[in-house]
Amino acid sequence: MEIIDLSKENTILNRFVREISDVEIQGDMMRFRRNLERIGEGMAFKISERLNYSTVSVKTPLDVTFISEPSDKLVLGTILRASLPLHTGLLNVFDRAENAFIAACRKHSENEHLEVEVSYVSTPSIEGKTLILADPMLATGESMVATYNQLCQKAGKPAHTHIVSVIAAQKGVDYVVNELKGENITLWCAKIDPILNERSYIVPGLGDAGDLAFGAKL
Repeated sequence: MEIIDLSKENTILNRFVREISDVEIQGDMMRFRRNLERIGEGMAFKISERLNYSTVSVKTPLDVTFISEPSDKLVLGTILRASLPLHTGLLNVFDRAENAFIAACRKHSENEHLEVEVSYVSTPSIEGKTLILADPMLATGESMVATYNQLCQKAGKPAHTHIVSVIAAQKGVDYVVNELKGENITLWCAKIDPILNERSYIVPGLGDAGDLAFGAKL
């Protein structure tokens, strides 16, 4: 599995990540959502460099020209709810993609073990297609692994998967790499943070992305 940490590159994405992380800025929900959307757009352009391309002819008012454009069949998958703005950004660029939506939540068992339950999957076939699977926070990595496995079980095996995370914990990255080893996957992170605390929050991270985007939940 290839792991790409975009924070090591000097791009405008770093400013958007700073703003969603800054307690003085992130309280503006509309700005927070828009920054997640802009990060999705920027990461989509980076992913587009890895797609397969074919040349098509285009008739202009004056002549015929030839343009190289992506030929992959794309499916954009998102884990509800925090991923919705990130998904919108990806879809703004990959506007012809099919879409999949997954509900996954953390649950503590009686022995306090953290488990992930995937309760809802709405997806087209992903067999032989390029899957782009987005979740802004990759903490333990368990939700991502459970979602990927459920999608493959229900909808087929993708030719290649791009996992998109805005902020990831190193522990979560290691978990995904270990659990999905041998799979044809590229993991894209706008930033990788070193610590996952006892509540499974990324440190320094940014807090709860879903609450920041859409308001606190019960």
